[in-house]
Amino acid sequence: MLAALALAPALAQDSGEARARKIIGGSCFLCHGAEGESASEVFPRLAGQNAEYIAKQLENFKSGKRKSTAMASMVTELTPEDMVALGRFYAARPPHKEAAQDAALAGVGRYIYQSGNKWSGVPSCASCHGAEGAGSTTLPRLAGQHAAYLETQLKQFSKRERNNDNAVMHTVVEKMTGLEMAAVSEYLSGK
Repeated sequence: MLAALALAPALAQDSGEARARKIIGGSCFLCHGAEGESASEVFPRLAGQNAEYIAKQLENFKSGKRKSTAMASMVTELTPEDMVALGRFYAARPPHKEAAQDAALAGVGRYIYQSGNKWSGVPSCASCHGAEGAGSTTLPRLAGQHAAYLETQLKQFSKRERNNDNAVMHTVVEKMTGLEMAAVSEYLSGK
């Protein structure tokens, strides 16, 4: 009896991974890759992303709280258990690592990310997202993400087109210039 109880978490994890692999093989891999390593800047890299954050975003796409015509159709059949399984699957994958493509722009982004811009009132990104851009259970991992994807998300926050997450992002990003958004995105892509 005790042996069966000890195996229960491992079996649940295996069934969750099998569930996630089946869902990913059905549709997710087309945009995000089989292991969450999206090669297209249009789609986010999910490998290494925080599990709870992924599950929350999937639920937000399903409820319509986060808008995406592409994702809305992908999540209609997902259960909360599916969303948790997908989050855990992607979180267990190694995050993407490559150097930033524009070192000078990334240097500006590094300064803004770590220190903010006291002249315009932009606070340090690291104060919420962590020094390494790894986020937390509720905040996204930003390190290693496509620069173009991150910049698009910042612009959506700035225009209040994305409003399913922390409202603090609206007040922070509305102070950022286009150059600052591009620089921070470039910096994070190389983390």
